[in-house]
Amino acid sequence: MRKKRKIIKYVLTYIILIALALFFTFPFLWVISTSFKGPENIFTWPPEWIPKKPTIENYIAVFKKIPMAKYFLNTLIITSLGVIFQVIFASLAAYPLARLNWKGKNLVFKLILLPMLIPMQGALIVNFITIIKLGLYNTYLGVVLPSAVTIFGIFLMRQHYLSIPAELEDAARIDGCNEFQVFWKISFPLVRPATSALAIFAFTAYWNSFLWPLIVLNSPDKYPVQVGLAQLSSSFEPNFRIASAAIVLVMVPILVFFYFTQRFFIEGYKGAVVK
Repeated sequence: MRKKRKIIKYVLTYIILIALALFFTFPFLWVISTSFKGPENIFTWPPEWIPKKPTIENYIAVFKKIPMAKYFLNTLIITSLGVIFQVIFASLAAYPLARLNWKGKNLVFKLILLPMLIPMQGALIVNFITIIKLGLYNTYLGVVLPSAVTIFGIFLMRQHYLSIPAELEDAARIDGCNEFQVFWKISFPLVRPATSALAIFAFTAYWNSFLWPLIVLNSPDKYPVQVGLAQLSSSFEPNFRIASAAIVLVMVPILVFFYFTQRFFIEGYKGAVVK
């Protein structure tokens, strides 16, 4: 009887998980389907999941309507800088909060966490004024620097540093390593899953950023893809097929990046347990 209940429990769990997976993947599958449809079958009823006459004209039209290749290049530059900055700065900031003993470090860590209560929009004016004063308006650095280090990144890296046995670092110090060498040769390599997880989050955030680049950039030649895609939207000439094709093109790099780093993604959360 107990075995039957266990089997029923597992079956119901998997049914619920499959239903949720279908629910959350439905918009993605519908967008892919729409991107290959022609104008004659986009509003057919019942809806066609697999177009009878699939076409790639929508993808060609995206590159004709907007300079998609330029937007991709701009986004790649912004995203690469952002990922590098976040991983380096978060790792450096989290190390002394986790591995060094100094008075007030717990208080400092709590103060670092406090700004998480402030909505992102609340910092837009301050960040904009700062970028203007630094002379970084309408530059890639102006887009990247305000989020070059995040509170979540510091928290994630700190929790992973806490999981490292202190004996490893003590042995390195006995062998003559200074504190930076202990960080670079011992601690940092051991938190590689956390850096990969942070890189995934940073990549996704920068690749999908829209509001801040729209504010800080005034030259269309420097627009990232999300800002560039807004030019495809028009209340007078809506074209769902071309918009769907553009969305698919934008999602592909994120899926590829996640595919190559997914084995570190779950591992990146294992060390993020509050000590």
